[in-house]
Amino acid sequence: MKFAIVGAGAIGGLLGTRLALAGNAVTFIARNRNLAAINSQGFTLIEEDGSALQAPAGESLRAVQRMAEAGVQDVVLLTVKAHQLHELLAELPALIGPQTLIVSMINGLPWWYFQGLAGPHEGRVLESVDPGGAIARTLPAAQVIGSIVYPAAQLEAPGRVRLIEGNRFSLGELDGTRSERVEALSQVLMQAGFKAPVSRDIRSELWVKLWGNLSFNPISALTHATLEDICRFPLTRELAARMMTEAQTVGEQLGVQFKISLDKRIAGAEAVGAHKTSMLQDVEAGRALELEALLGAVVELARITGTPSPNLDAVYALTRLLGATLGREQARLSLQPLA
Repeated sequence: MKFAIVGAGAIGGLLGTRLALAGNAVTFIARNRNLAAINSQGFTLIEEDGSALQAPAGESLRAVQRMAEAGVQDVVLLTVKAHQLHELLAELPALIGPQTLIVSMINGLPWWYFQGLAGPHEGRVLESVDPGGAIARTLPAAQVIGSIVYPAAQLEAPGRVRLIEGNRFSLGELDGTRSERVEALSQVLMQAGFKAPVSRDIRSELWVKLWGNLSFNPISALTHATLEDICRFPLTRELAARMMTEAQTVGEQLGVQFKISLDKRIAGAEAVGAHKTSMLQDVEAGRALELEALLGAVVELARITGTPSPNLDAVYALTRLLGATLGREQARLSLQPLA
């Protein structure tokens, strides 16, 4: 199959390297040093056990800067951050034909949340992640496949990614059907070495991951604490639990089933250990925060469902101001030893 990977970062590199080595044609959409590195040396993946996989540059793996250079694809994997997608809308149609699958591999609540979802909100636009519905107008809902990304990986250098842990990419049609096309995509991902189960309720699975991200990410950004620290400090553990309780009420109002307990979800985060969340890493690097998809959209859903959300609202307000301040000052924040 022909794959275009929009976002040649850690997750994109992990997917592209294995897909190319499994015999698929992979085109990365990349820029600057990443573009040059991929076209000169291919992509290297360092596995969890330290072994290296090298997908050389050539017919099965290449990088281009403009999407029009890649042309129409069988599958487009969107592995950018949610707030980066708007910048790509003008070019994305060049990759998409009438049969192209558009796979959303973006953290948080996606622009397609109410597309293909029967009920009173069907087709509704989430303004927090898709202001004015621009993404929904550009990317045909009938061609979108939802996905939940479980691996953690790190881009060590241009064209070189290290897998930290995880191997699963859940897939699901937006209307919950088990179609031939999603089954075929699952098979291709499995042939490339991934676990790729097909879910009939991709939104409920999405919420279980989001449940932790909507609380631990902003709390860590505000406090500079790791997951372990947040879960072991009684006040922040309780704050996370209150945020998650409010979010669960919102989700259940929309028909979401939470198949694990809140305590188990917090314990899972604590077990990760002294890990800095992605949002804390962005604060330290001075990058834009992935706040709207992880928390702003949940606050919006609370308004839509008429659910009180005082803890979600307070943490959202503080984190949004932090992001605005860092952006205005073109600054970053990190803890520095006194000595």
